Amino acid sequence: MSVFFYPFCSLGIICSRSFAVFCTSFVPHASRQPFRPSRIYRDAGQMRHGATPIDSTQQEYSEMTASKIPIKKVCEHCKQEFVAWKTTTKYCSHQCNSRAYKSRRREERVQRTEINEQEKKVKDLIDKPYLSIAEAGRLLGISRHTIYRYIYSGRLRAYNMSSQRSIVKREDIEQMLAKRPYEKRQPRDAIVITELYTTDEVCDAYDISRAALFAIAKRENIPRTHNRGKTYWSKRHIDAYFAKNAPDTSITEWCTAEDISARFGMTITAVYNFVFDHNIPKKKVKGKSHYSTRHVEEAKGVLEATAPSYYTVKEAMAKYGLTRDQLYHYTKQHNIPKVKQGRNVLISQRELDEALQPPTIIR
Repeated sequence: MSVFFYPFCSLGIICSRSFAVFCTSFVPHASRQPFRPSRIYRDAGQMRHGATPIDSTQQEYSEMTASKIPIKKVCEHCKQEFVAWKTTTKYCSHQCNSRAYKSRRREERVQRTEINEQEKKVKDLIDKPYLSIAEAGRLLGISRHTIYRYIYSGRLRAYNMSSQRSIVKREDIEQMLAKRPYEKRQPRDAIVITELYTTDEVCDAYDISRAALFAIAKRENIPRTHNRGKTYWSKRHIDAYFAKNAPDTSITEWCTAEDISARFGMTITAVYNFVFDHNIPKKKVKGKSHYSTRHVEEAKGVLEATAPSYYTVKEAMAKYGLTRDQLYHYTKQHNIPKVKQGRNVLISQRELDEALQPPTIIR
């Protein structure tokens, strides 16, 4: 039977190949592809099972999935710049990829080896009834200094074998741990604020607008609450903020940018640059900036600068109840300027008053 079967099979293969060549002869030369019998068999099998053969459209789509935009990247292994065609590419070549893989595997083996060695050391210590300071630290996973700190504070008992060797009982370590079980941290008691301002009271007291108040509260995180359609603010926080940013109380005359512009013939932009360059003290009233008239006149040369006032050593000692040594100590500590006038030493009044002003607590 097999003798007659093989010739017929060979004849069938030859005929199928001849038929494939005959079919391709009718295809135009431009679109003709090289003969691949496996492709014909594959297409025929797909058609036989109801599938659609792979056409040129699907082939073009598969080619379009690869990016054609060059991307400059740096190789993670050799740190050299290269051009990649995908955003996920990490290495410039197969060689760098292999070396990086081997390096990662090597590090993993080293880490596993170190962990195994540590576990072996700890296992050896579990059965020992007495431990040295270093062994106790290794058992608990802490340093020798921490073990000594526990010993000095009385939390852990140690025994001196000699002047250079101390030991710890493993039972004492277990007792120390048993005395201090883990406890969940409790939140600290909330501070109840009862002294409050309303929005209108803050605006009237400090002469600011509502928008400025809300902007300051957001920037400084001032506590507030709402009740019956009204907003209440923490009185302590509001007073502390405005006390910190309050202008100098010795300044009594203020002027606006428009006043400076009209008096000295300057544009508004020039006025803002002038007050910034000369560090003119300012304050805001209803969202509008006011500047110290005296400082503006001094900067413009209209008013001569006020001569700085000084204390004599005796006056400063009498005012603050200090000895001469204490006074010189404060002047040196706070870098307070001194002036020698004849036989007298004069100390700057403003700097000394600021250095020796009564202390305050701002919370």
